[in-house]
Parts: sequence; C-alpha cells; structure tokens
Amino acid sequence: MRSVLVSRVSALLLCIGGLALLFAPDAVLARLKPGFPTGAAWIGQLLGAAWLGLAALNWLSRSAILGGIYGRPVVVANFAVYFISCLAAVRAAERAGFPAAFWVVIVPAGVLAVVYGWLLLRGPTERDMPRG
Repeated sequence: MRSVLVSRVSALLLCIGGLALLFAPDAVLARLKPGFPTGAAWIGQLLGAAWLGLAALNWLSRSAILGGIYGRPVVVANFAVYFISCLAAVRAAERAGFPAAFWVVIVPAGVLAVVYGWLLLRGPTERDMPRG
C-alpha cells in the first residue's frame, strides 16, 4: 500500500465530512442524533473546521513518505483522529436506538485507524520510495 493513496483517501473523506458539517451541521447532526438542538449546530461546524484542517494537512503531505519515523506528525495526528472517532462512534452505537448512519462514521474511521496505526509502526517499503 502506498502512503500517497492513504493520504489522498483520508483527505477526501475528511474534506467531504468537513464540508458537510461546516455548511449543513443541522441536517447532519439531526440524522446522527434525532432531537439534536439546532442551536448547537456550531459544535458540528467546529468539528467540520477541524476535519477540513486535517484534510488540508493530508493533501499537502500526500507526496511525502509516511511510515516509521518518516512523516510521524502526520501519521500520529491521523491515527489519533480516526482511532478516537471510531471508539467514540462505537460507544455511541452501543446505546439503544442508534441510527444506521453511524456506520458511515464507524467503518471508514476503523479502517483508517488500522492503516495509520500500521504506518506508525512500520518503516517505508520499496514502493513508497521515489523512483529516480
């Protein structure tokens, strides 16, 4: 697996989620938590801004080598976001009556947490090195 592909996929997912939360937080949050107060939509906008910031970081570092000691700040930031997001979403899903929309958060966050955890613990492979 090439770290370029991982960075691009992560940037795309975070950008889509961030834009949705930035411009339509009341619709998104109402789907995830029925009865969510519309006056608290600013919480979704703050999360959307954070996701857009991380998406920009991933996009700008898409050509960098990730893994082991290379690109460690980018890898650790992504691992933390995806791992904590996955755990929080699973915890929320354990409660009775959670909407199926949580799987849209749980599955990609879980997969990317595993990928970034793997990148954190391994060094770059031959495929990650630029060809000259």
